Amino acid sequence: MEYLHQAVDWIVATVGQWGYIGIVVMMFLESSCFPFPSEVVMIPAGYLASPGYLTAANYQPGHEMNIFLVIVMGIIGSWLGALFNYYLALALGRPLLIKWGKYFFISEKNFEKGEHFFKRHGEIGTFTGRLIPVVRQYISLPAGLARMNMFRFLFWTGLGAGLWVTILSVIGYVAGQNKDLIERYSHHAVLGAIGFAAILLAGYTIRYKRRKAREAK
Repeated sequence: MEYLHQAVDWIVATVGQWGYIGIVVMMFLESSCFPFPSEVVMIPAGYLASPGYLTAANYQPGHEMNIFLVIVMGIIGSWLGALFNYYLALALGRPLLIKWGKYFFISEKNFEKGEHFFKRHGEIGTFTGRLIPVVRQYISLPAGLARMNMFRFLFWTGLGAGLWVTILSVIGYVAGQNKDLIERYSHHAVLGAIGFAAILLAGYTIRYKRRKAREAK
C-alpha cells in the first residue's frame, strides 16, 4: 500500500479543508467508476475524528470531525456513486457497457457471468460486492441493468458500504498517523472483508441449492 504512504498527509489536509463535503465527494468517486481507493479517504477522516488529532503537531482548529458523521458522510458518498453507476447502466445499456468494459479490465465473459448471477441473487451480490476491492466500484452496473428495486438496492448498498467505511474509519481513529499500523490494519481489513464475503456467499449458495432441491421433489 505504497500509495497510502505517499497520499495520507495530503488527504488528511484535503479532507480537513473540505470537511464532510470532501468525504462525500471523494467517496462518490470511489464508489463510481473512478479508480479512487476508499482507504485514502475514510482512514484519514477517522483520524481527524480521533482524540489523538487534537494533540497532534499537525492539528488545525476547525478540521476536527465527529466519527459518527464521518461514517454517515462515507455512506452517503457511496450511495451517490452507486446511484451514478446504476443510472449509467440504464442509460448506456448492455452493448455499450461491454464495449467500454474492456478499458476497466472487465471482459464480456466475466460481465455475462456477473449479470447472470445478479439477476438471481441481486441482494447478496450487492452486499458482498461492496466488501470486495475493485468489485465494489462496478457492482452497481449489473444492478442498473437488472433494474433492481431501488429500495432494496439502496438498503443492501448502504449496508455493505456502511460496514466497510466503519471499519476504515475505526482504523484511522485507532491508528492515527502511524503508517505501519494503518498498513497492517488495512491489510487485515481487506482480507477479513473478502473472507467474510466468501463465507456469506458460500452459505447462501448452499442454502439456495438445498431450497431448489426441495422444490424439485
